[in-house]
Amino acid sequence: MNRLSLRAAPAAGLALALLLTGCADAVGDRTLARHELLARSMMRAWESGDPEVLAESFWPDAIYDDFSSATTWQGIEEIVDYKLELHRWGEGVTVDAVAVHPSPTGVTVEWVVAAIQSAPVAGLTDSVTGREVVLNGVTILEVEGDRVARAADYVDALPLVLQLGGRVEMPGGEVRELDGGPEG
Repeated sequence: MNRLSLRAAPAAGLALALLLTGCADAVGDRTLARHELLARSMMRAWESGDPEVLAESFWPDAIYDDFSSATTWQGIEEIVDYKLELHRWGEGVTVDAVAVHPSPTGVTVEWVVAAIQSAPVAGLTDSVTGREVVLNGVTILEVEGDRVARAADYVDALPLVLQLGGRVEMPGGEVRELDGGPEG
């Protein structure tokens, strides 16, 4: 090597390092964009009740936890059934992804879901109220490749009970209900 190329080598190495860093950033940006797209697509499928798009979002052995009901679903069939439960008792379903936070390993979605209760809610009530239900929640998705390997929903179920006309008796006898407020 001649003297000129030896002097150019550190500069070339620096340029290569910067180029590779830019490539890594581009790959990272593409991963984040893919994760966000997957989450938004899944939310739209939940809103529309499209079982095919929901099924395509998950790996066959995926796990889905719902912490408000302390229930875990495993496999595409169980997961799709869980996500479509809202459509069995609700009409006019809307799911709004309020904020989507992608990361290199997954994505967190803050959402608001709304529906009008038009059928009994399995495991909760046999009554049909015709009331609107609006719930806020968070879903965390762990993504492997281009699909979800694990998901978890975090939502406070008490507003659902109250919005359907339920009452909660507190210790000491105080009663909480949405329409009447505290009694007791």
